[in-house]
Amino acid sequence: MATQETHPPDTYRGRFAPSPSGPLHDGSLLAAMASYLDARAHGGQWLLRIEDIDTPRVVAGADIFIMQQLKALGMHWDETPVWQSRRLPLYQAAFECLQAQERVYGCACTRRMLTGGPYPGTCRNGLEPGQTARAWRLRVPPGIEAFTDRWQGHLSQNVAQDVGDFIIRRADGLWAYQFVVVVDDGLQGITDIVRGADLLDSTARQRMLARCLGFTPPRVLHVPLICDAQGRKLSKQNHAPALDTAQPVQTLQRAWHALGFDTLEADQIDTFWQRALPHWAARHRIGTVS
Repeated sequence: MATQETHPPDTYRGRFAPSPSGPLHDGSLLAAMASYLDARAHGGQWLLRIEDIDTPRVVAGADIFIMQQLKALGMHWDETPVWQSRRLPLYQAAFECLQAQERVYGCACTRRMLTGGPYPGTCRNGLEPGQTARAWRLRVPPGIEAFTDRWQGHLSQNVAQDVGDFIIRRADGLWAYQFVVVVDDGLQGITDIVRGADLLDSTARQRMLARCLGFTPPRVLHVPLICDAQGRKLSKQNHAPALDTAQPVQTLQRAWHALGFDTLEADQIDTFWQRALPHWAARHRIGTVS
């Protein structure tokens, strides 16, 4: 495929990609803040992508509310936001590219037929007579996928062994997250992904899929998660409260603390970002702050 937009070769391009299943909360702000600071510390671009491909989970108006929250906290994107729901032809083209390479196959398995763990390859060599493909899976090549995470260090995974052939088009006809995020990052020329550590276990398969599509896998940095009193990740599913944008500096300071930094002397939003930037750059050994 490899038809990403043309950008200067040394341009840092990061992104924040929330799902509009509800407003941003303290946990999602952590990833937004880290990705924003990393882009600004590199003198790069910060993009906003609304990941609304999982339509049953979309809450009407949440996308607009999320953008208002980000603006209220002084976080401004550099290009017009994109919505996954408006990019369906791009995903179809990428799928057809994989089909032409014989890298995907139809799968008739239901969840009831599978016992958990790596997909055993039941449909890899074709469907039984009378079966119909419900979903489509990527034919995962053998081998170890190794990469360095800028926060977590050197990591590796045998995707074929640990995950197996994974779904890229679901039985309900929707494109899978693992697929569309790789297509979007590739087509948008994303060079660096900064996100929560809950997505760390997706990285190896996404890197492998990126190369199947002719993209260069982005660099990655996975930040720690904020957990509630029960030890659960703060999430919309766990009813995490929306960000308090009426007290923006205090809200930013909470996320800053969760990233492991001391309180900044700042009583204005702009002052907070100005003082946070060199601290982030110093910790991550980024040479140029602009």
